[in-house]
Amino acid sequence: MEKMPYQPHLEFTPTLSALQPPTVASDWRTGLPCLTGNLVSLRELRAEDAPALFSALSSEQVTKFISPPPATVDGFGRFINWAIRQRQSGQYVCFAVVPHGSDTAIGIFQVRSLETAFGSAEWGFALAAEFWGTGIFVDGAKLVVDFAFQVLGVHRLEARAALKNGRGNSALRKLGAVQEGVLHRSFLRNGEYLDQALWTILQEEWLQAKAVWGSRSVH
Repeated sequence: MEKMPYQPHLEFTPTLSALQPPTVASDWRTGLPCLTGNLVSLRELRAEDAPALFSALSSEQVTKFISPPPATVDGFGRFINWAIRQRQSGQYVCFAVVPHGSDTAIGIFQVRSLETAFGSAEWGFALAAEFWGTGIFVDGAKLVVDFAFQVLGVHRLEARAALKNGRGNSALRKLGAVQEGVLHRSFLRNGEYLDQALWTILQEEWLQAKAVWGSRSVH
């Protein structure tokens, strides 16, 4: 999801202290569950994640092929507030990525609905560069894709990655996504229109693949 659905210029400016995580419940609109993998946990964003996310996701390495992230810690605070409201409205979910043994967010996974009731959806991710190549992406991606299909009810899950983003495309291929085509000059970044690969995962194909890598716990 290189084009972020978040539009900071449309936001009011809440204080970080006003942004409180919702109570976790069985209904994801009320609060996201914690998803536990081998290397990471995915949980609801919290107000106090703003400084860590700003540090993790603001480097040139991370932002090279995605929409510019918020430019300040307060900007990430507004993003967290927006993400929670969008989740409450049933349009979007965003998980913080937290390595085992830590409570510090080092990235995000997000899923947004492309049609009513999440029949089809788009997902995306961003991780701190120092965690690239550690297995954290695959571990977290399996959790969030499984959540999309089994909890959100997604049938078709799409992702877009600039053709120049070799690491991003390789990660999606490793996960089992299928490249359906190329979206020519579809992503504006730094004044240049970039071609994007369109990747998809279908629910029935994912459930078949899941038998190979096993299940993950939700609590």
